[in-house]
Amino acid sequence: MKHLTQHLKKSFGKSLVSMALATAGLALAPVLLPAGNAAAQTAGGTLSGIVQPEPPILISAMNSQAPTQYIAGKIYQGLLTYGPDLKPRPELAKSWKVSPDGLTYTFELQSGVKWHDGKPFTSADVVFSIDKMLREVHVRTRAVLNKYMESIRAVNDSTVEIKLKEAFPPFISMFETGTMPMMPKHIYDGTDYRNNPANQKPVGTGPFVFKEWKKGAYIKLAKNPNYWKKGKPYLDELVFYVIPDSASRAVAFEKGDVQVLRGGDVDNVDVKRLRALPNVEYTTKGWELFSPMSNLLMNTRKPPFNNVKVRQAVMHALNRKMIVDNIFFGMGKPAVSPFASATLFFDKNTPAYDFNLKKARELIKESGANVGQYPVKILSSSYGANWDRLDEYMKQMLEQLGFKVSIESADAGTWSARVSNWDFDLTATYTYQYGDPALGVERLYVTRNIVKGTPFANVQGYSNPQSDELWAKASITMDPAERQKLYTEVQKILMTEVAAGNLFELEFPTLYRKNVKNLVTTAIGLNESFDNVSIEKN
Repeated sequence: MKHLTQHLKKSFGKSLVSMALATAGLALAPVLLPAGNAAAQTAGGTLSGIVQPEPPILISAMNSQAPTQYIAGKIYQGLLTYGPDLKPRPELAKSWKVSPDGLTYTFELQSGVKWHDGKPFTSADVVFSIDKMLREVHVRTRAVLNKYMESIRAVNDSTVEIKLKEAFPPFISMFETGTMPMMPKHIYDGTDYRNNPANQKPVGTGPFVFKEWKKGAYIKLAKNPNYWKKGKPYLDELVFYVIPDSASRAVAFEKGDVQVLRGGDVDNVDVKRLRALPNVEYTTKGWELFSPMSNLLMNTRKPPFNNVKVRQAVMHALNRKMIVDNIFFGMGKPAVSPFASATLFFDKNTPAYDFNLKKARELIKESGANVGQYPVKILSSSYGANWDRLDEYMKQMLEQLGFKVSIESADAGTWSARVSNWDFDLTATYTYQYGDPALGVERLYVTRNIVKGTPFANVQGYSNPQSDELWAKASITMDPAERQKLYTEVQKILMTEVAAGNLFELEFPTLYRKNVKNLVTTAIGLNESFDNVSIEKN
């Protein structure tokens, strides 16, 4: 109990401890979100943004790519959301409690919640979502549930009890809409989840209902007239435009055709100019839970990347400060660990790779690999021009080491499918860290997560029994100091063996018109439901 309390205090602050432990056995009082001003609340109207790239599906239970989470967060909801301090806030659960031993989680659900088709949302939906559907289709969540969850049951229509096999402190951080979205049992139970017709017309509990998807043009969501939060949402409609060209997306914001730009919607070179426009707001908040990290994935199943010295050479050949400063225009910082610096248990003293072409060539020679014998294809990640330039830079640098390199373009769906099926040589991407390494980082490196079906698992095929054992111990250890020791050792191993090429920590800006109110209020930022967002009339 002492260690659990210490861990939670360090991880989430004293207030969470008082909620989760000191008041164990007592229902929690709801945390009120900002209400906005009265004029804004009655504004209505349409909020327009951009979805880049166009998502392959709008079901976040089945696809965790950033564009999917962005839109799905308005349709589906989780039991909880999280403040900028990473402390949990009520969503579909109005209160929760954690037993003193950290093994039992009890959630009391909001009353009067209905699915978009009018059916009531109950504890049966929660049990179905967590115990059945997410276990099958959400690879990141499935890995945790299969390892730690002992049971889940509906105590009654409005109460759910989850029991863990062993204490897992990060579990309380898993209930946001991108990690554990609630899905309708009456639509999906007993069906082929991935081919259910409802995937084309999503049905959630959120403030906006699916209206129209014109491929290559836009996705429209309409106000849910029966939303369970009375008087909300304030907006009548959301429109997400699909605009393939970055320059055209910038022009659309300049002209006022769209009111919100998400990180990556425009090239970083345009951000400074757009930020200076009249009546434009700028923030980098809303990414606290995610702490995005860019990684270069090298398929270790085949030569030459099955050779650790080749992977080390690649890292020495890339000037990551130049990448951040010149390709991403300073919006980020070079990674010095697989853990983002804002993540728990980050160790700044982890040995890193300096830019050193001489050392890179020496390592290629030491490796004994004839790298020119194996043509290497860089699979484009489709995230925009900055990433295209990163691919071009990597091609140039690898060719200086003797590699024969080409670049393959791919849209978001193709990239996801190919990486999910390990059909790649090299690809640069980014992943979310979800506040605790046991949730967001472990999944990318442990042997048991070498699984097909998602691009956000251990798709590079890295395996090391020693680091696997350290990961396993660290995730269940209650003592924060002991967890730090274990994770420090993990970071050293992963960096030495280049389990993935940790490139840089991303900084994503959000730009929006000043009359858009309450846009970024939580740690999941623009992935929120937008039920509190409004447009203030002049």
